[in-house]
Amino acid sequence: MAVYIVAQLDVQNTNWQKEYGPKAGALVQKHGGKVLAGAGSTLERLEGKGQLPSVMFLLEFPSLEQAKAWDNAPAYAHMMQLRQIGADADIVILTASTSTV
Repeated sequence: MAVYIVAQLDVQNTNWQKEYGPKAGALVQKHGGKVLAGAGSTLERLEGKGQLPSVMFLLEFPSLEQAKAWDNAPAYAHMMQLRQIGADADIVILTASTSTV
């Protein structure tokens, strides 16, 4: 069952992005994932009053195990440190449900 990683970033500086972007994207692919939306995507509020994040990412992985393997990969630890220096992030895993609303 597919799982999604939803990340909301409040970027304070962009010094880290040049190194982070290509390497993090390659690691997502290495773990079977793909970037569905990310830097350059447009955000538009439909409801609510909170501040919109600077950028949002939506990643899809074939399984929860692959998503967690990407997040826990030793090669990703350095990338996380880079991101944390330049941005505050809220990152969650969303597992699709088979139930209906």
